Amino acid sequence: MLNIVLFGPPGAGKGTQSQKLIEKYNLIHLSTGDLLRSEIAAGSELGLKAKSLMDNGLLVPDEVVIGMIANKVREHGNAAGFIFDGFPRTVPQAQSLDKLLQEHGTEISAMLALKVDDEELTNRLLLRGQTSGRPDDQNEELIRKRVQEYNTKTAPVADYYAGQSKFFAVDGIGEINEIFAQLCKHIDSLTQ
Repeated sequence: MLNIVLFGPPGAGKGTQSQKLIEKYNLIHLSTGDLLRSEIAAGSELGLKAKSLMDNGLLVPDEVVIGMIANKVREHGNAAGFIFDGFPRTVPQAQSLDKLLQEHGTEISAMLALKVDDEELTNRLLLRGQTSGRPDDQNEELIRKRVQEYNTKTAPVADYYAGQSKFFAVDGIGEINEIFAQLCKHIDSLTQ
């Protein structure tokens, strides 16, 4: 089973590249944001718990998010693999994900990180904000804060996977297909 953590700051191109990777490798996309919305819409026990927390302005705890991921892994037990988007964001989440996958006889194959400098990210997000209508992509100060938050809080996750020799960085600046080719090169080296 091929299990990829696609990693990178806001605006690095994760959405674009994950779609291409899903198509090429026949992976199931696990986006924590999508999972939360889908569980809430389904009215599941986990969804109701998450909605109650979110309605009160609280973050959804790791065990609820891991529970949702566990449901999807069980539901797609015969999948070729998964691409994790937006998760894990902390080392405890990465450890929980490792434990969950081990219970299903699999593991993370690689963390692929799209590297883009902060100025480029800011410019990309401001540009995206002009076309997407997303308010969080229209305020430069807020964008810089999001990028800083990513750099501070999620960088240790890269170190965690590097410690397992599963971390691969790819330059996220360039032509979409060139970046995709670099990601594929890393993935293909795992399956040989």
